[in-house]
Amino acid sequence: MDATTSTFDPTAPLPGAPDPWDYTTPTPRNEPPYHMTEMIAAEPHLARRLLGRLSGGQAAAGRLAGVVGQAATSGEPVVVTGCGTSEHAAMAIVDILRDAMRASGMEAGPGSVVAAQAFELSLDPPSRGLVIGVSHEGGTAATNRAIAASAAAGAQTAMITASAESPAAQVAETVVATGELDQSWCHTVGYLSPILAGAAVGAHLSGDELPIDKIAELLAAGAADGPGSETIAARLADARTLLVVGSGADRPAARELALKIEEASWLPSTMRDLETLLHGHLPAADESAALVLILADRAGRTERVARARQALTAARVIGLRSAAILSREVAEEIADDLTPAGRLVVSEAPELPAASAATLATATALQLLTERLARARGTNPDLIRREDPRYRDAAAAAD
Repeated sequence: MDATTSTFDPTAPLPGAPDPWDYTTPTPRNEPPYHMTEMIAAEPHLARRLLGRLSGGQAAAGRLAGVVGQAATSGEPVVVTGCGTSEHAAMAIVDILRDAMRASGMEAGPGSVVAAQAFELSLDPPSRGLVIGVSHEGGTAATNRAIAASAAAGAQTAMITASAESPAAQVAETVVATGELDQSWCHTVGYLSPILAGAAVGAHLSGDELPIDKIAELLAAGAADGPGSETIAARLADARTLLVVGSGADRPAARELALKIEEASWLPSTMRDLETLLHGHLPAADESAALVLILADRAGRTERVARARQALTAARVIGLRSAAILSREVAEEIADDLTPAGRLVVSEAPELPAASAATLATATALQLLTERLARARGTNPDLIRREDPRYRDAAAAAD
């Protein structure tokens, strides 16, 4: 199907996984709107449906919250795991659960809820506590092995995945099914859906009611600045490499942006923690490099903004073309001339806990920037370069 013949309705539910379960392949499109374009447009409506399903008293998110609470009050660890985009969603879920635990008076120290990369976890699974896997399509072998190994070692297990019929759902004791499947391999819905599920679990845990309409509006606002995204994309399009920088609850978003840009536009990108950037990485950068800062986390904001200013100033001295995704308050504190490649400004979302606010406010903004950068570089984001036989063969070799 050509893009021009698309009749996509962003308000309609997305398809679920095939029955019987199988992987899905995006239909090729020669020009925008790509499937990724449509998925971004669908996400505010998806959020209303998904959070509505997961907010009821009998919802799977409530059952998972009970298991999380039981582990936490018993002093048992909670580990959230995944690969790629799902790993970044797992990292965001950790921050969201920590906020919820603090709100409910539970212990929420650094070791109480942690993220782990699935392959590493499969080799060294915990013998107690709870392991939550994140796998959107549900067929990621490393994640499924990590859950199976953790269960065999003695831990409780859960899975957040699109389909209750997927292989991932078959290896876990508790399953939260998000129900609607991303139609692009450059996952956007695949990043947002488990984060929304994590927010629903957190709300059950803390006893707070999620402002569903506000979350949908927040996601729509994050994807609203098409012209701003196009301006940044035009200025970054011919960069040799890209540094994506974040700290605190913005680190998962920074990691996700680096991955999305590599998948969608084939621009070599890497994520650096805000402080880490300034400890040896700048010597490899020059005028041919670009930088995107993500800063929306309310926690520790004074210190983060001060250090971000220093990092952007150093980047300006070298000649990097710097851009940013900033919350509204942060944008007022960072001078425009420190982001000469442009900036996207997102809501503070005061109705939400800090980690949820930062993660959800930046989710669609980083995705829109990615999609516009793919357009600027003339790449199709949906197929993550597997229309090229070399990359298709490489994927087969890796499997």
